Formats: sequence, C-alpha cells, structure tokens
Amino acid sequence: MPVFFDTNVLIYSISRDPAETTKRDRAIALLGRQDGALSIQVLQEFYTQATRPTRPHRLPHDMAADLVGAWTRFRIQEMTLAILNSALEITARHRFSYWDSAIIAAARALGCGQLYTEDMSHGRIVEGVEIVNPFR
Repeated sequence: MPVFFDTNVLIYSISRDPAETTKRDRAIALLGRQDGALSIQVLQEFYTQATRPTRPHRLPHDMAADLVGAWTRFRIQEMTLAILNSALEITARHRFSYWDSAIIAAARALGCGQLYTEDMSHGRIVEGVEIVNPFR
C-alpha cells in the first residue's frame, strides 16, 4: 500500500536551517522509499514555496523544477473533478480546510494507507487514510 507525502516533507528535504537538521534527515529518508505517492497540488505547492523570494536559501527555478521532475518517479494523482468533489465532501464531513481535504482525497484516490504530514492531526484516520506526523 503506498504512502502519501504532503508538501512539508518535500520542503524539509531541502532545508538548510540547522534547527531543522533532524526533520531534513527524516524527510530525505522518507523520500527514499519506493512506495511514495504525491499529487499535482503537492508538487505545485513545493515549487511555489521553494522558490518564493522571501524564503531563506530559496531555490532557483531550475533546481526546484529538477526536484519536481525527480519526484515524478512516485505515483502522482492529478487534479480531477472527482478529486475536487471528494475534497469538498471531506471538507464538509470532517471540517478540514479545502487544501488539506484535497490532499486527503488524492491520497485516498491513490489507495494510500498513510499520509505523512506535519499539518494535520497525528493518528487520526480520515476516509481510510491514517495521518502520520513523521517529525514528532
């Protein structure tokens, strides 16, 4: 069963902040897995955050684009009308933000058993997907 990586896993993997060394190492280890999955949304969010002008040690376009390309080795969920509708249902049912709901919907669509993220409730199971904070 694949596992889904949220944007913060990708962002921590490029961190140069000494205070985030443990998180960076954990993120790199996770991204070494063969059973990973992502969504177009996660890749878009990564690129936007990694290259934003106010980011310390921001990545140049070419480097960020190369990382996005490298991560396409994982299973990728595209944004579809079905994902949008599923995200809207998750938002209504579980009170997550739309963006978090879209991540959960993508993970569920790919058959992922776990969603690795720092941004949601660790241990909660939503629509059959267990939320795991790998940085705890």
